[in-house]
Amino acid sequence: MEAAARRAEFVERDAVLISKHARDRMFERNISTDEVMDIVASGEIIEEDPHRIPCPSAVILGFINHIAYHVVVAFCPEHLVVITAYFPKEEKWVEHRRRR
Repeated sequence: MEAAARRAEFVERDAVLISKHARDRMFERNISTDEVMDIVASGEIIEEDPHRIPCPSAVILGFINHIAYHVVVAFCPEHLVVITAYFPKEEKWVEHRRRR
């Protein structure tokens, strides 16, 4: 099953976990749980790492109030884990979608 379909399934089943690291970064950056969940549910998958251990991962791009956010997730067998959330920096990303 492709990543977009899998994440929709996890969101629908309420099988999304947010790591402590992600919670800490969200708090520091004033990113709400609802904003992260909106991005996970409907954002654009811009990068995938199918070989990441222990679970394949992806970077999802979304916009909240015209501000770009990246949410990094891991696709584990029974759930999706939010690893971190951040504002993509221009010096590291081209149009928020491609690494420099």
